[in-house]
Amino acid sequence: MSSKIVAANFKTNHTRRSTAEYVASLDRFMAENGIGTPVYIFPPATALENFETESGIRIGAQNAYPTVKGSFTGEIGLQQLGEFGIDTVLIGHSERRHILGESQEFIAKKFAWFKEQGFTIFYCIGEPLEVREAGEEAVRRYLVEQCEGIDTSYENLIMAYEPVWAIGTGKTATPELIEKTHSIVKAFSERPLLYGGSVKPSNIAEILAVPGCDGALIGTASWDISSMQSMLEIVNSE
Repeated sequence: MSSKIVAANFKTNHTRRSTAEYVASLDRFMAENGIGTPVYIFPPATALENFETESGIRIGAQNAYPTVKGSFTGEIGLQQLGEFGIDTVLIGHSERRHILGESQEFIAKKFAWFKEQGFTIFYCIGEPLEVREAGEEAVRRYLVEQCEGIDTSYENLIMAYEPVWAIGTGKTATPELIEKTHSIVKAFSERPLLYGGSVKPSNIAEILAVPGCDGALIGTASWDISSMQSMLEIVNSE
């Protein structure tokens, strides 16, 4: 059994039906093959469900508003998550920051609220290409700023480093760059640290072999069940 954490972010992909089929298929596959790798799946909000799985797959929300319920059109809160037993949430993903305009102040507020609820929080940080090209010190400052107002020692925190320039682009950071950047993050947080950014079956073993890498947060390559199964086989064999 691998201690590495594998998380699948479906983003705006899959339906309620296809998610249920995916989870059932993955659960059977993991049970039949003795795969005990910790697995988290983040489906779209319309597909959230209290799936009972033999392998212990955990379901999380890609996003939620820091409230029990209220007048927040288009959002979901604790009341909706509670119906399905959801106690895991993604916070700080670059698409929430850069496309949907979430500020660090709001992200920190959201983090603090879900921390109070005892949620497992996957907290994402990562730099855009112009920051990476400005050098290692610029990257360090940028990542530290993305943790302003965040309790990086929270016991139910899982960190995820996702360079923005590598998300969905097919570009993957080199093992040397991942190791160097993960060492920067490990200097201010001892919580598990995942890598995300064009992780796929062909490179997951190399990525997870990097010192200081505790798992992977996977986007595109996780949407196909056979691809996900392949990656879990690789992770479990390490």
